[in-house]
Amino acid sequence: MDTDLFLTVGIVLAVLTIPSLMSAWTESRAPRFAAIILIAAAGLIVMALTQKPGGYAFKDIPQVMLGVVGRYTN
Repeated sequence: MDTDLFLTVGIVLAVLTIPSLMSAWTESRAPRFAAIILIAAAGLIVMALTQKPGGYAFKDIPQVMLGVVGRYTN
């Protein structure tokens, strides 16, 4: 299991839920889809944090995300 990939996908999903949440809020409707995606993102982040020995430090997250992008674009 690639915990770096789980962390990166979880963070990207969490960021992408913000426009959906804002749209639902401004249109006065329930943010169902955004809530489901946010739960999935939280699950991926928690799984990455618990599965990696030693965990992640906040200063390591940008380097981890760039490493994942570099690994999968080559």
